[in-house]
Amino acid sequence: MKDMKPITTPAQLMEIVSAFRTSRLILSAIELRIFDILSGKRMTSARIAEIPGTDTRATDRFLNALVGLGLVVKKNGNFVNSGFSEKFLVSTSPLFMSGLDHSVGLWKTWSTLTDAVKAGTSLAETVKNGIDNRGQDWLESFIAAMHARGVEQGRELASMLDLSETRRTLDVGGGSGAFTFAFIERNPEIKGVILDLPNVVSITRKYIDKAGYSGKITTLVGDYLLDDFGKGYDLVLMSAIIHINNPEENSLLIRKGADALEEDGQLIIMDHVMNEARTEPFTGALFALNMLVGTKHGDTYTETELRKWMKDSGLGDIRLLVAESGMQVMFGRKIT
Repeated sequence: MKDMKPITTPAQLMEIVSAFRTSRLILSAIELRIFDILSGKRMTSARIAEIPGTDTRATDRFLNALVGLGLVVKKNGNFVNSGFSEKFLVSTSPLFMSGLDHSVGLWKTWSTLTDAVKAGTSLAETVKNGIDNRGQDWLESFIAAMHARGVEQGRELASMLDLSETRRTLDVGGGSGAFTFAFIERNPEIKGVILDLPNVVSITRKYIDKAGYSGKITTLVGDYLLDDFGKGYDLVLMSAIIHINNPEENSLLIRKGADALEEDGQLIIMDHVMNEARTEPFTGALFALNMLVGTKHGDTYTETELRKWMKDSGLGDIRLLVAESGMQVMFGRKIT
């Protein structure tokens, strides 16, 4: 998401406020798997309604609205996917936008924002018992969304780093392994380790096998705040995890990462890095609210906070790197 322009007119404000209706329409179509139902077929609204068990009249009106977006085409009373929908919104398509399933879940947590601001923490039922207890469907869609994003981000990150002498890497909370895949693409001599929770690691292994990296990447089951990382890594990556934690947890996490490094090893933190006022970048300010509604005590953090945690952990050569895409990366090297 690009930073938004300041709102300066009532019309601009109303356009933004009203956009939720279109968003909800698309997400409901994803939930109902409308595009899967229509894949390669022409069907009446009555026939379509029979499959998910929805009301016939309501389904017809729903499909008419999707026609207005150009996602469905209507002809002679029959509905068919548009070319775009067939390519990107059918779940069996190799280009399926799997992150939309995760967006369905985000809608539900963001609907609690008012109460979360009052309470100072997430009130969403799915958050109370942690990521391991949100159900396998939620977890699969979350990892798929992170993988879709991580493939390109991983390649961009790998191009920013000197990996020529890197032989062993650890991805903390590594999910699908997309970043480790990118490191190995850059330097085939690398052997990777991915640390994550038990329910996640079972998914991770599927991605590793599919990518053909079962001989180069191993998994480590554990909680990154409680369990040992091991030793002897040339690079430790923490991508999109510090925003889940409170400051004390991040101080501990970064120290554990630094302790796991070989001398001159690299610690890489990829996340939103805020200015001191915590107002920029806007994507980070908005993501802080995503953490408010979606976690117990997550947040986005400033460059000063990250620098302190890294310095206190014995890291030097600490730098903030910003990619062409806007991706922010904190870099530190172990100095002994």
